Amino acid sequence: MRQAEFDGRGSRIRWTETPGEEPARVYVHGLGSVSTVYHAHIAARPELAGRRSLFVDLPGHGISDRPEHFGYTLEEHADALAAVLDTARLTGAELIAHSMGGSVALVLAHRRPDLVSRLVLTEANLDAAPPATAGSTWIDAYAEEDFVAGGHARVLEKAGPLWAATMRLADPRALHRSAVGLRRGSAPMMRAILEDLPIDRVYLQGELSGELEGRKTLEASGVRVVTVPGAGHNVMLDNPDAFAAAVAGRG
Repeated sequence: MRQAEFDGRGSRIRWTETPGEEPARVYVHGLGSVSTVYHAHIAARPELAGRRSLFVDLPGHGISDRPEHFGYTLEEHADALAAVLDTARLTGAELIAHSMGGSVALVLAHRRPDLVSRLVLTEANLDAAPPATAGSTWIDAYAEEDFVAGGHARVLEKAGPLWAATMRLADPRALHRSAVGLRRGSAPMMRAILEDLPIDRVYLQGELSGELEGRKTLEASGVRVVTVPGAGHNVMLDNPDAFAAAVAGRG
């Protein structure tokens, strides 16, 4: 396990990694999740073997610290992720990022283009105020103190066993602030960043999640949008073959 300070006050963001060739692949989880749980089985596949791979837990999640003073905005998460790559002495990494992690990866690519050479985004949030069905709406429906006092436990019950297994490892206050930041979005907005980036960009949409809004515009800007059959929001769990192929550049 490795770590890097991310807030100027001694708090640490942590990750595990496997050795290999570069460019490295950096795996970033979604809201209330953990990177190894969602991505380690993908990185271990034969078609992806031999590459240096980092599994990063964002601040407030998993094995990383969860300072109460931290804001947990998309920009702050992106800067923390930049601290990981700087400490790991990486430039031009490939970021494989899920849901909120995809939003963080987009903000990082905008703020630190030297760090990112390719993006593989899985149902990343591209706009502010996602639909009411999005998990982040369950969280920021509460005021922060109400969520910390009891809303966290109620959302865990609603989330189902898979998401709850990792969400319960996230700090409630950090989880709430992350959800609020995600629904606020970034400036420029994540969708605009994705359309303007001059790097290789792949966007994975689960077939069961419905059509991706603005797909034609994204494709016109050079984003390769892949609809993954038989998959919902967690494409890497629902259809690991297709997910691994996309990461390898074959899907």
